[in-house]
Amino acid sequence: MRMPADTAKPGPEQAYFDALADGRFMLQHCDDCGRSIFYPRALCPHCGGSELSECEASGRGTVHATSVVRRRPEQGPPYNVALIDLEEGPRMMSRVETIAPEAVRIGMAVTAVIDRSGDDPMVVFHPAESSS
Repeated sequence: MRMPADTAKPGPEQAYFDALADGRFMLQHCDDCGRSIFYPRALCPHCGGSELSECEASGRGTVHATSVVRRRPEQGPPYNVALIDLEEGPRMMSRVETIAPEAVRIGMAVTAVIDRSGDDPMVVFHPAESSS
């Protein structure tokens, strides 16, 4: 017996990473309550709705919190970990790059960039033009 072709859509997380690989930073949007969602999920965490669509993120955000991770010298230089409030509403964990980790400030305007330097693309942030 021959199995039907796999026509199933990828799961929410796979769809997110597929979009990143295509150079697009996508957020889910709940069609029931109208709120944006990050990280990708099967149900809206706000209302439980299952009608989720994808929208391209503006890429604009603000640093909500930041911390500098210091390592032993042989493990590499310090780096920052930051919580970013996206313009669309969700908060995500990432890094702010192109400046010293200690220079990242709460309230700093940042812009999303897709970093392709590793095995998998990921969203990092750079200071927005107006905050430099």
